[in-house]
Amino acid sequence: MKILVVGSGAREHAIVHSLAQEAPAGGRHELHAAPGNPGIAALATLHTVDALDGRAVAELTQQIGADLVVVGPEAPLVAGVADAVRATGTPVFGPSADAARLEGSKAFAKDVMAAAHVPTAKAHVCSTVDQVGDALDDFGPPFVVKDDGLAAGKGVVVTSDRLEALRHAQECFANPDRGGDPRVVVEEFLDGPEVSLFCISDGQTVVPLAPAQDFKRAFDGDAGPNTGGMGAYSPLPWAPEGLTAEVVEAIAQPTIDEMRSRGIPFVGVLYVGLALTSRGTRVIEFNARFGDPETQVVLSRLETPLSELLLSASTGRLADLPALRWRDDAAVTVVVASDGYPAAPRTGGPVTGVGEAENLPGVHVLHAGTATDDEGVLRSAGGRVLSVVGVGESLSEARRLAYSGVDRIVLPGSHHRTDIAEQAAADAR
Repeated sequence: MKILVVGSGAREHAIVHSLAQEAPAGGRHELHAAPGNPGIAALATLHTVDALDGRAVAELTQQIGADLVVVGPEAPLVAGVADAVRATGTPVFGPSADAARLEGSKAFAKDVMAAAHVPTAKAHVCSTVDQVGDALDDFGPPFVVKDDGLAAGKGVVVTSDRLEALRHAQECFANPDRGGDPRVVVEEFLDGPEVSLFCISDGQTVVPLAPAQDFKRAFDGDAGPNTGGMGAYSPLPWAPEGLTAEVVEAIAQPTIDEMRSRGIPFVGVLYVGLALTSRGTRVIEFNARFGDPETQVVLSRLETPLSELLLSASTGRLADLPALRWRDDAAVTVVVASDGYPAAPRTGGPVTGVGEAENLPGVHVLHAGTATDDEGVLRSAGGRVLSVVGVGESLSEARRLAYSGVDRIVLPGSHHRTDIAEQAAADAR
């Protein structure tokens, strides 16, 4: 197939990497990416197209004769890029702009969850600081304050400091990207470990992938500010038996059914962020795309060809797809971040050692925020720069491989967490 992947991060590199590993009858896929990154360039033809420009992406789709388009990031989905491609008649994996509101508006997601009787945190949608103050007093600490719109995984503050919670709300209200109706969502705090579960949907049928866990705080021991994610692992040996089936039955399928009943079929991946609380499984958030960095580990374990899964979802044929096949191996990914990330990342530093890391058996490196300069030198170009993945027969082995890869990479001033999957690997021994 000719497949176009829209986006430029490690998630998109992971998707392209998985597609490139396939060897379907008739030869390998012809892969394209828009705009892609230097890592993706080794596997696909890059096109300098704005990922947010639906018309340009649709024109590129027709120009290359794509058989399938995969829209990776949330911003193009919310901007309607999948709609523009779908209008050309090309199968596209990714929800419409209306359906992507499950991520684009937390207030909308809460409304859908309430209608579908999905278990989630109690919440107040607030449009003034006074309303936020009342909501904080209603729930008490720890306080959870979320920007209603897209915030690249960094729009949430969890704190026991009421003033910090109020300050975050004020910053959300002052965000010029929110237009004339800025809102924040104040929620009750959910205790317990967190789990990410990707549920593929064709608008009716739901097919879950393997659960994963990510690490959102910037520093070891879950210290520091929230980030887009500093690492992840899969499988989860400690997860309750039957968790995936429970989530599909009580959360994902009712949500997909509710969206369909509203005339907004959801075609793509429903990312279900969960807390396994003392009162049962609860939804923390919905996203309308694959999560980063969880995608890097989940797709590393998927044995079923990814192209078959995505095309089946895009063409309404998920019910006909055989049960997914998974490798027994474990996967761990560690994010290498720029100095100053997440508050004020310093970019432009030279990145070396990627090839040396990739020469290690069981290790591959996915580019998140990189660029090459005029001399061909690889440089950092974002907060999260690389995602180093280790795949091994156990979590301990996968973890060892991932950190062996990280040790080969040099980026002045960079930082990474040293405790990704540490406790889970120790408990699994």
